[in-house]
Amino acid sequence: MWIDSHCHLDFFPDTIIKKTIKSARNSQISNIVIPSVSPENLTRVREIAVQDDTLSYALGFHPMYIDKINNSDLVKLSDSVRNNSPVAIGEIGIDLFIKKNNIDKQEHFLVSQLKLAIDYDLPVILHTRNAIDVVLKHLRRHKVRGGIAHAFNGSNQQAYQFIDLGFKLGFGGAMTYPRAKHIQKLAKELPIESIVLETDSPDMPPFWLEKDQKNQPKELEKIGIFLAQLRGLDPYKMAKTISKNTLEILPKIDKLYT
Repeated sequence: MWIDSHCHLDFFPDTIIKKTIKSARNSQISNIVIPSVSPENLTRVREIAVQDDTLSYALGFHPMYIDKINNSDLVKLSDSVRNNSPVAIGEIGIDLFIKKNNIDKQEHFLVSQLKLAIDYDLPVILHTRNAIDVVLKHLRRHKVRGGIAHAFNGSNQQAYQFIDLGFKLGFGGAMTYPRAKHIQKLAKELPIESIVLETDSPDMPPFWLEKDQKNQPKELEKIGIFLAQLRGLDPYKMAKTISKNTLEILPKIDKLYT
């Protein structure tokens, strides 16, 4: 019913992964996409994903890990993409919130991974924190087949720039907070066909979790219901639309698991 388009399941301890998957299934989560973030977890996300037919994975290097990688790692990534079945290249992008003095290196690896996505005709899962315009600049130059702008919180104008480039916009627990008026306005007013849902678990917890509770894929059901109420829609009907959106932008999920 629901698809978690972004979940770092590989960050969970091995001892609770199966329990986490089961609880997600019990909460009507039909698929979970696990994006990699560095050379060290390319293999791990694949090994987790093949354990259950409700899991799929993306392969890429997160901008916050860029200082630890080099061009030889891009060769490793390309080999991994060629020899396996990722549904996207990701999580890739630019992050100017944590660190700004390595922007040239961040842009180099973003462009390299966009080119990889073009070579393999795969969508991309983008990290754009404090860097939406920079990422959009590169997307205009390197025409990938679309993808997801993860954890979107930009302007309405930026949202439509992504949509025009063939992207969906990811919303999750951040929009459930009472003070998140801007994100809620976006989630309420943007075309429903442009929206996908995500947990980003174990990060980006929704409002109702206690501070000592880790976010999990099972929370996506309540996040989806929150969005439906925000938009005045029937949750079941909206879930079908959101799932359709996700399968449209990540079509290999449909081919691999349905």
